[in-house]
Amino acid sequence: MEESDVTLALLDSANDKDPVVREQVRKSILTLGKQQPNKVLSMCQDYLVKHPKVRHHHHYYCHLLYPKIKSIISLASDEMTRSKDVVPDWQQAASNILVAVGNKYINDIMEEILSKFQPGILPHFFVVQTLSSLSESNVYGMVPFLNAILGTMLPMLGMAKQDNMKWVFSSALSHFSESILEYLANLDKAPDPTVRKDTFSSEIYAAYDILYCSWLQSRESKLRLTVAEAVGSMSHLMAHDKLEEQLPKLIPTILSLYKKNTEHYVISKSLCQVLDASVNMGSRVLETQIDSLLTTLNQQVCAPVDYSNPLTVKNHNEVLRCFSILANTFPDRLVMFVLQKLENSNERIRMGSLAVLRHLINSSTSIMESKKLLILASIRQPLADHSNKVKKRVVQVISAMAHHGYLELEGGDLLVKFIIQHCALPDTYYRPGQRPSDPEEVLWSMLYYLTVIPLSLQVLWPMLLYYLTPGQYSNATTPLCKSLTLLGTKKRASQEPNFNIDFNEHVNLPSPHILMVRLLVNGSFPFRSRGHGAPSLSLLNVISPNIHPNAETLWEKEIPALLSYLEGKGPQLNDPRFLAKSLVAIADDKWSCQLAVEATRYLSTYNQSLEEKSFLYRCIGVTLQQCSNKEVVQKQLQEMLISARHNDAIERAGVAMGIGLCASSHLDATLAKLDDFGKSDAFKKASGIFSLLKDKNDLDVEKMKSTLILCYGYVALHAPEDQILSRIDSDILRSISNFYLLLFPQALYKDTFNALQELLRNILARDLSPDGLQSVFKHIEEWLSSGQGHERERAMNTTAHILEFYFNNLHVKNMVTFHNLGSLLGRLAPRCTDPNPLVRRAAIDCIYTLLYIQLRYEGFSLDYKDDSVERLITLRESMDNPDHSVLYKTCSELIISKRLPQQQLNTLIFMLIEGLVDSQSNCSRASSVLLNTLLKNRGAGLQDLVSEMLEVLHIRLQMISEEQVKVSVAQSILILATQHLQTVINTLISYPLPFDSWSCEMWIALGADSKLASQIMEMLMEKLNIMVPYVDKKESMMRGAIIFYAILLCQMTCALKEMMLNGQSQEAVVSLFPQLFSSLLVRLGSSVGVTLPKDINSSGTNRKSPTKLSEKCSYFYSRVAVEALRILLARAQLDHVVKPLDQEGAWDKMKDPQQHITGVTLLARAMAKHAGPRLPAIVECLCPCLNNIYECQRVTITAFFSELLNHHVVTELMMMDVLMNNMMERISDPCCTVRMLAVRGLGNIAVGSPEKVHMEGGRGGLLAAMSSGMEEKDDPGKRITLEAMSGLSKVLLYLDKKNVGSSNCAPVLLTQQENDEIRCASIMLLGNLSKFGSGEPVFKDQIHNVLVSLLLHLSDPNLQVVKACKYAMRVCAPVVGSELITTMFQNHLHEDKSLHYGEFINDLTKYIIQDFPGMLNFYHITVIQFFKSSWAEVRAGAAMFIGR
Repeated sequence: MEESDVTLALLDSANDKDPVVREQVRKSILTLGKQQPNKVLSMCQDYLVKHPKVRHHHHYYCHLLYPKIKSIISLASDEMTRSKDVVPDWQQAASNILVAVGNKYINDIMEEILSKFQPGILPHFFVVQTLSSLSESNVYGMVPFLNAILGTMLPMLGMAKQDNMKWVFSSALSHFSESILEYLANLDKAPDPTVRKDTFSSEIYAAYDILYCSWLQSRESKLRLTVAEAVGSMSHLMAHDKLEEQLPKLIPTILSLYKKNTEHYVISKSLCQVLDASVNMGSRVLETQIDSLLTTLNQQVCAPVDYSNPLTVKNHNEVLRCFSILANTFPDRLVMFVLQKLENSNERIRMGSLAVLRHLINSSTSIMESKKLLILASIRQPLADHSNKVKKRVVQVISAMAHHGYLELEGGDLLVKFIIQHCALPDTYYRPGQRPSDPEEVLWSMLYYLTVIPLSLQVLWPMLLYYLTPGQYSNATTPLCKSLTLLGTKKRASQEPNFNIDFNEHVNLPSPHILMVRLLVNGSFPFRSRGHGAPSLSLLNVISPNIHPNAETLWEKEIPALLSYLEGKGPQLNDPRFLAKSLVAIADDKWSCQLAVEATRYLSTYNQSLEEKSFLYRCIGVTLQQCSNKEVVQKQLQEMLISARHNDAIERAGVAMGIGLCASSHLDATLAKLDDFGKSDAFKKASGIFSLLKDKNDLDVEKMKSTLILCYGYVALHAPEDQILSRIDSDILRSISNFYLLLFPQALYKDTFNALQELLRNILARDLSPDGLQSVFKHIEEWLSSGQGHERERAMNTTAHILEFYFNNLHVKNMVTFHNLGSLLGRLAPRCTDPNPLVRRAAIDCIYTLLYIQLRYEGFSLDYKDDSVERLITLRESMDNPDHSVLYKTCSELIISKRLPQQQLNTLIFMLIEGLVDSQSNCSRASSVLLNTLLKNRGAGLQDLVSEMLEVLHIRLQMISEEQVKVSVAQSILILATQHLQTVINTLISYPLPFDSWSCEMWIALGADSKLASQIMEMLMEKLNIMVPYVDKKESMMRGAIIFYAILLCQMTCALKEMMLNGQSQEAVVSLFPQLFSSLLVRLGSSVGVTLPKDINSSGTNRKSPTKLSEKCSYFYSRVAVEALRILLARAQLDHVVKPLDQEGAWDKMKDPQQHITGVTLLARAMAKHAGPRLPAIVECLCPCLNNIYECQRVTITAFFSELLNHHVVTELMMMDVLMNNMMERISDPCCTVRMLAVRGLGNIAVGSPEKVHMEGGRGGLLAAMSSGMEEKDDPGKRITLEAMSGLSKVLLYLDKKNVGSSNCAPVLLTQQENDEIRCASIMLLGNLSKFGSGEPVFKDQIHNVLVSLLLHLSDPNLQVVKACKYAMRVCAPVVGSELITTMFQNHLHEDKSLHYGEFINDLTKYIIQDFPGMLNFYHITVIQFFKSSWAEVRAGAAMFIGR
């Protein structure tokens, strides 16, 4: 074995765990090293290079060779510097040895290295490189030497001419700075804790100056980047004042490097260090750079990240760090910048902004705490983004937000909804090859991940249950169930109280019955919807206590077995036996009945999944088996038959199987219901005996026949043998044959009346039940309200006849409900007031018989007499001349005293509402009286019907012509509102815009009760004040939702307007006037120029009304708000306010965006003049709105306040300080128009409260505000400047010279402005300043400077400008310094006198030449400038002046 192999083997063993072995290895290497030191050292060095993980043991190898350490250092140093040229491999190896030895013997190394690092001599490249490496590897050993090294190095920097030397010096300075910073950060571990940063500051700054001023401009990219890296590290060590001084140059220079270099990581790292140093020292200059910083950083963060290139990843991370650093100092600005970029049309910018947002949420928790709601509001836009890349970033942001408690906030549920919606996307949503191979690895895993975040647990449970049942989320069932299973298991295991769900409290959640239905259906088709079966059953097992406590034991036993079966990929479990077992275990009849009811309602959810729907029909049949409530059974059977889509074979079979299963426990009810269905209108193809039915398609009828036959077949299959055999012939076969044979002949139309009655008796005899009675009566009822008296008489007599037949032949075996009593009474009771006395008598007879039929069904005997019913016989005798009030009272008492069941009462009410449009006015009035009596006494229990009643009343109002009935309908609405206010408001407010006249009548009705009106107005105003008024970006992805709110606001404003039209609302209006006025004024401000979409009725505000507005009915917010405001003033008896507004056309101006401010000003003026005492409360309501984020609202309020300050009434009412302070605050408003109005308001103080001006004059606040207004930079059209000059002119009238400093006397003359008003105002201001400038040399010079301009504008085309020039020259004349000119100005320049311009200029030039010969050249130059004036008159005047 060669010696080199032995040495290598020893080196491999040098790190042995046994200290004895390590010592022996040391001795052996030492022996070899003495024999061949160069070779052994070289091998040690190579070994360390190839095995970086053992470099932390390098001192061990050095220690091995310590006896030769001096010679080793000398040898390595000589080898490193032997050649003046750079030989990288060999010299680098020698340098590495020195660095390795230096980690243990730094003093020996430094002694050697510093001997070759002498002042005034440019050192060898690798000497500097070695010092740099030593500072990196041995911080505590090197830092004490660095001050001296830097002192020696500084002169060398100027000597470095070659790029490689500049590079190595820059690299060394970078490492030196980082070492110093590390040393200072760990002083507790440092050998010399007295070292301070300022020890190095001067040397570092001197080095920085060279690097920045010279080397950073190098053409060599590598050198520039190294210099930039060094500058970044050095910035932390520079003196604060020096760094502050350099920042305005340094930051733009670093930012410019991005364009010069393709590699950006080093630049971002340097920028991050500079920003960190700046923020740490509290730099004030940094704010001036924030715009360019954000723009450039945004470009960087939006650049694509190549994850195969580590440098692009590092650059991205450094840029994010920059954002974090800036967030500490400029949180508001940074957050707004990022959130605004979320709306950018460029996909990369949106992705970059989301990356920054995620980083800030994670890294700047305390800073972002106050921004949570803003971020939640802004994230709605990206949630609707169509880009999949953006959606991926959104998911990452949601993950960060979940970790920091955003889900708990209002609106946090939208984040969860986003995840679930995208979990539920159908496979067809993705293009081929785009969908992930395993969805659980993407959004599914994200949803599951949310459930393990502690802050999310209380939010997601039980909220996620909501998404289990709607059909649109079916593809998300698997991840939902897994997440819910995890949550439920945790909560159940830890016995958390909220594991048990109060479904009454969580009204948005599906009921336990629907949850059970959905999960059972999923489990029965386990491999659909991406395998939702097993997760659904697992969840069902976990939440069993919430479904029903009695199911827990059974499911814990049965469901694991089902899951094991599914794991074997067995067939689908579409057999309802598990449900049957569960219902037996639950043993709760009421619960089972409710399950049947809700499962029936849920059928439509599976309209697109017919096999699942078919299975659900069978589940309903199994459930009905366990129901003992016959009424529930019959009703659900009816629903199944009616709602079924008979054209589909699968659904027909499902209905039939479900009904057959029900028949096993309820054979009679099932056969009766099938018989009813077979006789129902649905099977009659031709028109019925009274032309009531519409023709049906032959195919539809045949399909329903098929369903019915199938039902009878499954009944025969499932019914008990001992019961079904006797029924097959008598019921099933007879019903089927009758189904085909029983038709109403067309010849009946020509039969006699008596024959018709006989036929109806025969039909009724076949089904002597409430349903049979109804099937006959429905053919008669249309004729009861005929316009022909003889038709009504015959129909009523026929009805009385069949009711008597029914009563006489009725045999009640059990106490059952006469379920159509309500509908029959509703049709018959109004006929008691029919104009035909025979109809009235027959109606009384019918009601009499009906009530006794009801008593029979309640269990009374055939001969029982009821006193209250018998009273109708007495009434019958007086039907020739009836007392309608007594009749109404008697009928109402009977109906109420009989205590109709709620369901029958509901039907009665709707029948009475239909009676409101009876062809006979007496009957329609009777319907209205009975309706209101019922509502007063029983309306409180009609909560679920209120919306439907209002809809029907709205429709009926369109057909009511009887004025008294309209009044009664208004009373009905008022009664409902007193009982169900919120429901009434929600229903009426949803009607489409513009409100039709009938909707308006309904709202006007609500104004009749002052107390109720006040309550409604307060509720509407509360909504008006908190809802988003509009969206000003059409591309907003949330447009649909926000448009809804905007329309809702318009609807509420219309509602207020209509209520105030009711004269009886005056008391409510007066009591709420300040709040109403304020709300409507703010609404007006945010509605000017905003047009509702033409398809507003399809945007979700009124799903029941498909009406669409035509283009001619385009509805504007402002029109509604203005009309409501005018009605408010009129209703509050402020006619003195309304009258001048009408005369001046103020209402139209308020609606016009161009004249809106003028209109509001007129409104404020009228209020100040004629409604002063009401203003304090209005101002108090409006003040908080000045901080609204919507500029339009601030503009309106500021305009209103501005004009109020023009009137002395604000001083009298002690509002001056409040209004003035608000105007002062608005001067810094971001909106230019608001600032202009604020300046105007401050100027108006001089008119409204001169004494306030005098009082404030000494403080300088008003003058400062006006001065800042004249200097406004962001002032398109110079509107602020104009108001500032006009206001200052007003204010100066009430100030003394002592209040106005000489600095405020310098006139600002804007005579070249195209705007006449600005020219006029600036000239007037010059004149008004004259009294403060007398005796001031500066002012005199200024007057001479503008004298030529004033003289030439005496011929200005605008008369007001000419008058202003005359005024200014006359009052400034004493300051000019010439008695002749002063006299001339004061004699000739009067505003109302004409002036001969030529003669005036001729005389004046003589005086100027005489008194100011030294100024002639100046005047000459000034006049020449006006030869280019835009006004011909001024150019002509200039020519004349210079000619004189």
